[in-house]
Amino acid sequence: MRDFLSAIAFVLLILLSACNPATNIQSVPAPGFTLGTYRQYAFMEVNAEVEEMGPNYQGHVHFLKQELARQLEQRGLKQAPSAEEADLLINIGIVVDKQVQTRETDIISDPPRYIGQRRYTWQSKEVEVGRYSVGTVSVHLVDPVQNEMVWQGTAERIISDNPEKLREQIEKGIAELVESIPK
Repeated sequence: MRDFLSAIAFVLLILLSACNPATNIQSVPAPGFTLGTYRQYAFMEVNAEVEEMGPNYQGHVHFLKQELARQLEQRGLKQAPSAEEADLLINIGIVVDKQVQTRETDIISDPPRYIGQRRYTWQSKEVEVGRYSVGTVSVHLVDPVQNEMVWQGTAERIISDNPEKLREQIEKGIAELVESIPK
């Protein structure tokens, strides 16, 4: 009986973890690129209309840069005092796309309530069942001497409206993204 309960608990744990949205990571290095050949990095300026991006946009960009800096420093790079002194430049792009989740009604599971005359028609239609946001962060590593991109990566996932959960998602996503950079 104890083994049976343990098995059920294990299956429930797997099902619950499967419901968590995963971060989709894509990594495209230039031929022969390795992060170990660089010593210092600097961030390129992020240009965006702040009013369009929401009230917390600048704070999220700052936190994103901090987390990216922390992860890169764990990989052995140091932040340069200025972009002119860096041998690797980092360009960040952020997109938040609002999505609407729908389902289609059908005649079998959602029949109309009938009262009165038999002159009615039934059509399937899309019904909104929820709204969510998909966040995408793109990071481009640029060699300023060659003036070319040496690596690009993107992290995409459904993001939380809760600021604390969003910070956790950023930390995890950036860690996975930096891990995908060739050493």
